[in-house]
Amino acid sequence: MPALTLAQADQMISAALAAARAAGHAAMAVVVLDESGHLKAARREDGASMFRIDIATGKAWAAVGMGTSSRKLAERAQGNPVFFNSLASTAGGRFLAQTGAVLIRDAAGAVLGAIGASGGSGDQDEAICISGVEAAGLAVG
Repeated sequence: MPALTLAQADQMISAALAAARAAGHAAMAVVVLDESGHLKAARREDGASMFRIDIATGKAWAAVGMGTSSRKLAERAQGNPVFFNSLASTAGGRFLAQTGAVLIRDAAGAVLGAIGASGGSGDQDEAICISGVEAAGLAVG
């Protein structure tokens, strides 16, 4: 199974932050995790609050852990809040079912990891993540 490289993670983060700057979003943080939820790369822009890395990580960790975008997790959480609160508790607070992270897939559809962002609205965070993945020539899952 191909692994996500540091060069790909850096490329995704750079492209995501460039998309945020082009759109005029607030200062952002972007995190890339591998398929096991381990940190591959992270960057926090000047002016982004101290919570941004943790929030972006929680979104990406939830996405890779559950095998779907954080948008879908947020939608599912509305109908099953007890289960999703239990997931967050079981995960030691690292699980955040909030829009702003997507899976990273290779051309064959295998999950390579997840990218999450924090600093804008959930929609803005998700959009820059998608831009980052696409810039690296990978697929969004």
